[in-house]
Amino acid sequence: MKKICFLIGNLNNSGGTERVTTLIANALAKKNYQVSILSLADGRQSFFELEPDIKTYSLYPEKISFKKKFLGAVWRIRRFVTQNQIDILVVVDSISCVFTVPALFGLKVKHICWEHFNFKVNLGVKYRDIGRKWAAKYCDYVVTLTKRDKELWEQGIKNIKAKIIPIANPSPFEVQENISSLDYKTILCVGRLTYQKGFDLLITAWARVAQQVPDWKIVIVGSGEDEQMLKQMAKSLGVDDSIIFAGQQKNMSTFYRQASFFCMSSRFEGLPMVLLEAQSYGLPIVAFDCDTGPAEIVQHNINGLLVESGNINGLTNSLLELIHLSNIQYEKMSSNAVENSVRYSVNPILKQWLSIIK
Repeated sequence: MKKICFLIGNLNNSGGTERVTTLIANALAKKNYQVSILSLADGRQSFFELEPDIKTYSLYPEKISFKKKFLGAVWRIRRFVTQNQIDILVVVDSISCVFTVPALFGLKVKHICWEHFNFKVNLGVKYRDIGRKWAAKYCDYVVTLTKRDKELWEQGIKNIKAKIIPIANPSPFEVQENISSLDYKTILCVGRLTYQKGFDLLITAWARVAQQVPDWKIVIVGSGEDEQMLKQMAKSLGVDDSIIFAGQQKNMSTFYRQASFFCMSSRFEGLPMVLLEAQSYGLPIVAFDCDTGPAEIVQHNINGLLVESGNINGLTNSLLELIHLSNIQYEKMSSNAVENSVRYSVNPILKQWLSIIK
């Protein structure tokens, strides 16, 4: 059976990228593929559970500098691939293609770039733009998370030689029975506490909402560099008693089961895993219609509400609209959420992956 290696930044991180990588890796291992995961730095221990046959490695013990470690990283990747007789290298995040494209030069290794952002976003890192251009020219496949992002790649890069295939991320949760309820009076939010996730926009909107529904609360699960700023912001706006910062959590099931609906305030995304997770628990969603992903998961007024990206007034009104749904309206929206989540279960997504790695 073919040997497949996933190259990732740090498998020890707890984000959606690491979660979905372990999901696909586990599914392939169950199909008897020989799977390994190589972290660029500090990733021998996976945050998420792995199948026992999956081997993990780390290129460096700590985060590396692209400039200082470029040649060394290229050489180490090439050595790892050749020594372990890797047949397929899946590069998790296009930025790492700056290492893998030269590392695989001349080798008969299938090269797959797995994009986890959207093409419009480079997070201020020029190497991500370079990685995308090299991936488009030298990789066998580029896997995008949405059809919209496939279009952005094709519009943004000339003379693409790689095959660009949209494959959505699978939901890590099995579809649950309809267990959500308005009675919980809880809005769940999940994500790293960073600028990208837009929790500052959410807190501003919530300050307006909380005045009208004092018995409701928000639970934010996640950690990050903006945590203290966001807590101070909640305090200054007088809503620190109705916003619970729950920190980073491994077991998310309890949080989903005790929520009424889900809110995502991101400024940009790839394909938001948290929306898929929320729908598997029957949670209606209110989300900014940012690039990319929310519009492919949330059908407006069917299983949730889409809000113009960054529009705080719109977010305020949409939160109130969901809070004031009748039980019949809520149950219908919840049922639609569960129905939509079935499309993102592991098996149909795995079939798409198998079609490009065979």
